[in-house]
Amino acid sequence: MANAGQGSLKATLTVSMSNFLEAGSIVAAAGGLTLWVNYLNLSDASVGLLGAVSANGFGSAVGAFIGGALVDKYGRKFIYKYDLIVYMIGVLLIALSLNFSMLLTGYIVTGIAVGAAIPAAWTYIAEEAPAKDRAAHVGYGQLAWSVGPAVMLFLAVLMAPLGLMGSRIIFGMLFVIALITWILQQQINESIVWENQKKEDSKAENVGKKVSIKELFTIKANRKAIMLVLGIYFFWNLVAGVMGYFMPYIYQVVGGLTPAHANLLQGTLWVFTILSTYFVFIKLGDTLNRKLLFGIGAVMGIVAWIILAFGSMGMTQLLLFIILWGVAAGFGAQAFYGLWAGELFKTQYRAKVQGLMFGLVRVGVGLISLVVPAMITFLGFKAAGVVMIIFLVIHLIIGLVLAPETRGKTLKEIEEERYGSEESGIIEEEQLDGL
Repeated sequence: MANAGQGSLKATLTVSMSNFLEAGSIVAAAGGLTLWVNYLNLSDASVGLLGAVSANGFGSAVGAFIGGALVDKYGRKFIYKYDLIVYMIGVLLIALSLNFSMLLTGYIVTGIAVGAAIPAAWTYIAEEAPAKDRAAHVGYGQLAWSVGPAVMLFLAVLMAPLGLMGSRIIFGMLFVIALITWILQQQINESIVWENQKKEDSKAENVGKKVSIKELFTIKANRKAIMLVLGIYFFWNLVAGVMGYFMPYIYQVVGGLTPAHANLLQGTLWVFTILSTYFVFIKLGDTLNRKLLFGIGAVMGIVAWIILAFGSMGMTQLLLFIILWGVAAGFGAQAFYGLWAGELFKTQYRAKVQGLMFGLVRVGVGLISLVVPAMITFLGFKAAGVVMIIFLVIHLIIGLVLAPETRGKTLKEIEEERYGSEESGIIEEEQLDGL
């Protein structure tokens, strides 16, 4: 059992490297944004378009829709044969860009690769994790997601004297790390949970019984799970997505910081997220009440944005903001999205529904990214900040009302508890079809 646990953790860490690369590419783009703006003389509309189609928006939405379906049909490991190859093409295009069209294409390709890997990563981690340590294993995926931005932003600070060439070098480094990660990911095993489900589906009595996508909306357990997981992540990510791509830009345009200082500040925020992910979510996520944990993080995030929106953006306010938001993000909606999205759905469509939800979230981020630069220019940052606070309050309410208690339970136990017998789910679907 000890060896199995070690193997599971090793696979988790290998898969989590995709999270490092994905989040790293988003923030690397953010860290070099003003450099590209100056180099290509980009308008607010062009800046918004880059954010909208990138790994932070529509690009990853398309990838998630595709990846979720493929992962449920062909296996969790399937995506790792091809995804990082597409990713490498994307970051290489960005690194070598000479014009806006080339840069935009690189953003789109990278975004698709990022989105395609997300359902596979969170699903694989949840399925391979021991029941009593599931939050901890999901936390390692979140940890990798946090380390990527921190590393990229600090590299941006070190590369600042090189100007745009420094940003090109960073994307070149992402290419190299992606190549090494791709080699390692070819060695992981398929998810045992998925393999067992496929064996069950192949039994004579189950042949011909297809799981329909409409079950996501006709079965009550699915509807409740979608309301929770999509609800908290959608509204939280409207804020976090704006921050992930535009925050250094906001520090510079609104706060008057230099690019190096802006990246240093945002990199420090991610360090707090790393520490919080490890010492709070990984260490306590399997022992403390998860609704309480979620609520504390959500309230801290709201307070952070109140300080940022209504303060003067002096150094004291900025430091309070990065500490509060950085710590809160370590056990915030994204960590709980990875955990609950893996726990609350059946194996047959666990990745598919994650792809659907993550895709919808990224569509939302893409839409808001189109207007954020213009919103700040014409309405002012305070008005934009109020909008962010409203989103965060909504996600807090959804989480506190709907959060389940799943600590220590196996995925099978959670499934039986939420769905009951297979027959009851079919009866409910038939009843709803007749309405």
